[in-house]
Amino acid sequence: METRSQWGTRAGFILAAAGSAIGLGNIWRFPAVAYENGGGAFFIPYLFALLTAGIPLLIMEFTIGHKYRGSAPLSFSRMNKKAEWLGWWGALVAFVISTYYAVILAWAMSYTVFSINQSWGADTEGFLFNEYLQIVEVPGQVGSIVPGVLIPLIIVWAVVFVILFAGVRKGIEIANRIFLPLLVVLFLFIVIYALTLPGAIEGLNAFFQPDFEAIMSPDVWVAAYGQIFFSLSIAFAIMIAYSSYLPKRSDITNNAFIVGFGNSSFELLAGIGVFATLGFMAGQAGVGIDEVVAGGVGLAFVVFPQIINELPFLNGFIGILFFVSLVLAGLTSLISISEAYISALMDKFKITRTKAVLYGGGLSAILSLLYATQGGLFFLDAVDYFINQFGVAFIGLVEVVVVTWILRQVKDLQAHADEVSDIRLGAWWTISLSIITPIILGFMMVQLFVQNLLKRFDTPTGNYEGYSDTFILYSGWVVAAGALVIGILISLTKWKKDPTKITEETREAK
Repeated sequence: METRSQWGTRAGFILAAAGSAIGLGNIWRFPAVAYENGGGAFFIPYLFALLTAGIPLLIMEFTIGHKYRGSAPLSFSRMNKKAEWLGWWGALVAFVISTYYAVILAWAMSYTVFSINQSWGADTEGFLFNEYLQIVEVPGQVGSIVPGVLIPLIIVWAVVFVILFAGVRKGIEIANRIFLPLLVVLFLFIVIYALTLPGAIEGLNAFFQPDFEAIMSPDVWVAAYGQIFFSLSIAFAIMIAYSSYLPKRSDITNNAFIVGFGNSSFELLAGIGVFATLGFMAGQAGVGIDEVVAGGVGLAFVVFPQIINELPFLNGFIGILFFVSLVLAGLTSLISISEAYISALMDKFKITRTKAVLYGGGLSAILSLLYATQGGLFFLDAVDYFINQFGVAFIGLVEVVVVTWILRQVKDLQAHADEVSDIRLGAWWTISLSIITPIILGFMMVQLFVQNLLKRFDTPTGNYEGYSDTFILYSGWVVAAGALVIGILISLTKWKKDPTKITEETREAK
């Protein structure tokens, strides 16, 4: 009888889970979010969110995967046949994210080469949008394929395919054992270098200066929960799939704490490095820190190239290190995102890993070509916003409500986690999952829907970023809703093998 793949070592699982959590958002999202929401004071709600939502949800998903020995759809189906759709919803959201995440890595690969002689020139913004991406003027227009994006995109998918074909132990585990430590070493070098720059102290003061009045605002607490939630790769099938490969005796609770605090430690490291360099940039330009703070694509591909231009020495070397760090952080995340739906295909249709990678990964690679066109940036922006806000966040709310309140699985999951873990779960865990997390996520979703409805009155078209109704409909709402609808439809199809049947692989976990 075929048994489920397993991690070679506990360290292999922890590195893979941490590699999934540590991604682009740690570097280009967290520093700006912290700065805009109270600076040093933001760490109070951030730590509270980590302990009441991040780690509790990690423990829950680790336990589900370990107990039910399957991908998200299989695990939820074994929990309750009527819950399979929830697993497919998460797996399909992961699929959508993989289509554009790979393109961002392609940009980072290109910029690694550009760093050698700073070929982006003095106008880094103009270079990104006009020369490199060659963006169209009207959102919704596709335009032609951009060769400078297509070539590194092919390389990205080639690397990911090789790793996924090799499997859990020989592919994913080995890749994370190499990529994640290398990422930390490279970024640590960047941080040390940044701290030697003139103006670095001013940048750190701006980052850590606490604004305790700010944390009295509910929006700041929502921002903290949002950062923790999106950063830890929870609620879209990844951690359930990864934990299903754990051996029988695995300290689930301890693993969750290590992954959670490891991810937050890297976010803090990223914040120090980013704001030290922003302090240098502000000093060179003679402006305040607030005038140079940016996040996302703007920070990585506009602001940092500007900073690299101004560095007193080792410009090209630091540029290479920074963009290689982005590539490494992105690769570990893209591998995990892809594994979420590949494992689901293997379980549902009983196909080999090779076929699952070819079908699932191949389709994702083909769809990613849309983002390699001249209109790709606009599609990426809209899809990313809607699939994250109305996909990942919404799944998290539904998942925790279904597991805790509808299926009432908290006691069974707690018993399983306590059986294999040194740290026993108590009231902290059950209260966090049953009360605190649903309330916060529920408030986040209500606020999100209200904000998007209000945009109907305060932007030219009434949509996110002022995009046209037609464009936002098919590139935003339809994509987000499509993941749920298609997930439900797949869950209605029959399994090649009864998923509720107790087999040798499920006995292993009991």
